[in-house]
Amino acid sequence: MSARIPRVTLANLRPAPGSQHKQKRVGRGQGSGYGGTAGRGANGQKSRSGPGVRAGFEGGQTPITKLFPKRGFINQNSKTWAPVNLDRLQHWIDQGRLASSPEKPITARELLLSGCVHDVHDGIKILGDGAQHFKTPIYIKTSRASKSAIEAIESNGGKIVCQYYNSLALRDCVKGRTDRISAAPTRREDIVWYGKYRNRGYISPGTLQALGDLPFVEDRWKSLSTQLGAWKKQEFDVQKKK
Repeated sequence: MSARIPRVTLANLRPAPGSQHKQKRVGRGQGSGYGGTAGRGANGQKSRSGPGVRAGFEGGQTPITKLFPKRGFINQNSKTWAPVNLDRLQHWIDQGRLASSPEKPITARELLLSGCVHDVHDGIKILGDGAQHFKTPIYIKTSRASKSAIEAIESNGGKIVCQYYNSLALRDCVKGRTDRISAAPTRREDIVWYGKYRNRGYISPGTLQALGDLPFVEDRWKSLSTQLGAWKKQEFDVQKKK
């Protein structure tokens, strides 16, 4: 005979055992057990009130951050791209693990979910290795692409566009979120790179003209092309006067 489980009511509700602890109230006299020095010990720099010692301070001796030699430098603006070669892309398409259409192009999300890449890093870069095996017309949005990869994709009747992603926009792309507006490039190098047709940049007038009215082309790309194109022209005029 199974044991009878009592009915849950407000009378027998209680927290799970061990989930609650008594508040530790310090500085309330010797009888509390935490009076006097209130757990800070006797004297010493850290027993006083105030901000205390700074992070990394080791009492005056040479801190460990200065003991180790420094070599080289870290470029804060460098990017780590996840490379995808055309022969790997074709193999995934042949297996039915990747598909594209004008309404739903291949993005970093599809490449990650299909296992074609294991980490998107700072974005996807399409490379031209194995171009002789590539034969499928595809529609793809990526962060970067090599010249040989662009030629191979377009020679087979496909379309490729390189779009700028910051860390938040790339995360939204991978998660499939469409409720937020993607950030526009702010660094001069990024504006110039994504504004060139040879790179198939998404704010290049030549790229937008070549893509035409494909469903995945966003209206915001056209406005960014106009705004950033005017900025580039103004920058060119300033340099020309110098």
